[in-house]
Amino acid sequence: MKYLVSISRIFVGVLFIISGLIKLNDPLGFSYKLQEYFSVDVLNIPSLEPYALIISVLVVVFEVVLGVFLIIGYKPKFTVWSLLLMIVFFTFLTFYSAYFDKVKDCGCFGDALKLTPWESFTKDVVLLVFVLILFFGVKYIKPVFNNLLTTIFAMLGFVFSFWLAYHVLMHLPVIDFRAYKIGNNIAEGMRIPENAPKPVVEYYWKFKINGEEKVITTDGSYPSVDGDFVSVDTKMITEGYQPPVVDFSIETPDEDLTEQFLSEENLIIVVSYSLEHIEKAGAEKLKAMSDKAIKNGYKVIGLTASGEAEKQRIKKLYNLNFDFYLCDEKALKTVVRSNPGILELDKGTIKQKLHWNDIEDLKLPKVKRKIEPKKEQIGTIYLINDKLSSKEEVDSLDPKMVDSVFVIKNNYNEVNLGLNKDLDSVVKVILKKK
Repeated sequence: MKYLVSISRIFVGVLFIISGLIKLNDPLGFSYKLQEYFSVDVLNIPSLEPYALIISVLVVVFEVVLGVFLIIGYKPKFTVWSLLLMIVFFTFLTFYSAYFDKVKDCGCFGDALKLTPWESFTKDVVLLVFVLILFFGVKYIKPVFNNLLTTIFAMLGFVFSFWLAYHVLMHLPVIDFRAYKIGNNIAEGMRIPENAPKPVVEYYWKFKINGEEKVITTDGSYPSVDGDFVSVDTKMITEGYQPPVVDFSIETPDEDLTEQFLSEENLIIVVSYSLEHIEKAGAEKLKAMSDKAIKNGYKVIGLTASGEAEKQRIKKLYNLNFDFYLCDEKALKTVVRSNPGILELDKGTIKQKLHWNDIEDLKLPKVKRKIEPKKEQIGTIYLINDKLSSKEEVDSLDPKMVDSVFVIKNNYNEVNLGLNKDLDSVVKVILKKK
């Protein structure tokens, strides 16, 4: 038993420290996962969502500290009881998530290692077995050092854990495990290889045949059944290939500009998943940064999930000289753990990524500005029987000669005049035949 306790002590202690440090490297990301658990669709305790970050920090600090306590043998009974309560709670949580298919990834190892719900539950069951060994063999857990050194190491574990949490919240994660880390290309991360595994989905068709309900399973094709259709359900068997970058886009309400901006050189992106919750101190730094960037030849844009009214309010409030485009909120939270955060992209490759606290560290050497060709702007052109005319000629026409008048808004293909110009509208006059 003594040797079994020693093995369990090392295994559980090391695993708790590693798991805790990975989450402590990104407590904001873990808080997003807790918000998902607290939501109405999962545990239905939305009142805890505003406190997700505080809970996140406390949980992961406690996880690291318990691992340290176990390894050095500090307060064995308190440590083992705490470990048991924690692992029982998380085993219940992962089982609930897996059985009811609520949360796809438990976040146990942050973005460093993705586990399916059932894999997470299995991991917790194995851990529970080792913790129970420790619980029943707690008398064999002895301090590694004398009382003074053991207490010092325990306190150092506390201090280091809280310092690391504070540091990464005020800056960015020390190690970036996400698809948007410096050096990665966003466009490449969005691509799906031609030979990538396809998702497998089963369809369960319910029909009423001769007065009885029967379920027929297919891969998606409508079954050939002589009966009345009742309903259909689906079940994902395998998800297939998932690209590292999902839901990232740069859009206006009318247009998708993702490809255009991901081909831009020297692009600065200000990321704010929610302008309603943007840090005031960070927003106040954006004007000076963008002025310098534009002066040095960079193009500056913003990305947010907020609506048009909020975009204009923030732009006016902080006198910003760049426009905000639309992107999915969850994607923006993944891009950078800061609101606002700053990225430098060069043809889609991330060159720099900074927390707003470090905005002064953004390197903006002068670059050659790309000159964009400008089209001649024309407000309205006038046509008489498809021939280019003028407003004066149209106004001088005798109304009795006019058969019909069409006003065409932003429809450049309607008139083939060979003009390389931006037209606001076309007034097309058709005369009566003589």
